[in-house]
Amino acid sequence: MKRATRPCCTDGPARSTSPTARPSESDGRARFTSFPFTKNKQQNPLQNHNEEDFSQLPYDVLLRISATFNLPNIRSASLVCKSWCQAIKPLRESMVCLKWGKRYKHGRSGVKRNLSKALDYFLQGAALGSTLAMVDAGLVYWEMGRREKGMNLYRKAAELCDPVGQCNLGISLLQANPPDPEEAVKWLYKASVTGHVRAQYQLALSLHKRQGPNSNLQEAAKWYMKAAEGGYVRAMYNTALCYSVGEGLMQSHKLAKKWMKRAADRGHSKAQLEHGMCLFSEGETMQAVVYLELASRAGEVTANPVKNVILQELSASRQDHAMFLANSWLALPSSSSH
Repeated sequence: MKRATRPCCTDGPARSTSPTARPSESDGRARFTSFPFTKNKQQNPLQNHNEEDFSQLPYDVLLRISATFNLPNIRSASLVCKSWCQAIKPLRESMVCLKWGKRYKHGRSGVKRNLSKALDYFLQGAALGSTLAMVDAGLVYWEMGRREKGMNLYRKAAELCDPVGQCNLGISLLQANPPDPEEAVKWLYKASVTGHVRAQYQLALSLHKRQGPNSNLQEAAKWYMKAAEGGYVRAMYNTALCYSVGEGLMQSHKLAKKWMKRAADRGHSKAQLEHGMCLFSEGETMQAVVYLELASRAGEVTANPVKNVILQELSASRQDHAMFLANSWLALPSSSSH
């Protein structure tokens, strides 16, 4: 059976995630509550933003931490805590902007979807220093077709060491006109070493396609493997291909089958086709039909002829059981981003 050796295609920009809670000190214990909003917050939530101080820890915790401090230590700790409290205050406000931006972007919590309003809130959060808001504003600009503005915001987040911003900037540079693969690989590498699985996959893909100054198959296979181990389905499929043909990894049918099945079980249609064909060649006709049926439903038209040939060899009861297994199949969870 001839296997495809072409790696999966480039992903779109990654989406950021953000915290939606903050600590409360009303009872002296560390706990989290959602941001309070008044009835008029929808018009301008920042006007009535709760100004309570959530920086204090319970006294017994502070005493335990500082019990061995000498006078210089105590003075330093006091200055540091004061500086942190002042520095983080704008970021606390930016989280309110981020929350409202997401509401308008997705049409949640009683507001209608409005990209323009979402962008306004994300830009406010970005101006307050939040890399999460920079990434989200960049995504909105990207959706609007204003790619240069989106890339500028990705770059700001990337320069502040945000892995999603670094990943999105790298992908954007690959899709730019003209593309800049050398700089793209630089930013994808920065995100990859933090464990960002989408960046790891994109870095491997770039190296596999021989983009960038240090491209090689061994390095590409290494990053495919890291992303696959992190749960990234496309990387699982490409890892299986590398093992199958011996590109960057020692050729191994056993390991190729293992990673192909993992990708197939998580909904990768090409992996379902490949794994179904592999099972058929090994005489596992019942399971082969299930995977080929799943691949066919996902749009892999080449799965149908082989599936139909196998079905003719099965009894009616086995055919029904195979379709029952396909109908009751559920994909295993996977990771789309870090």
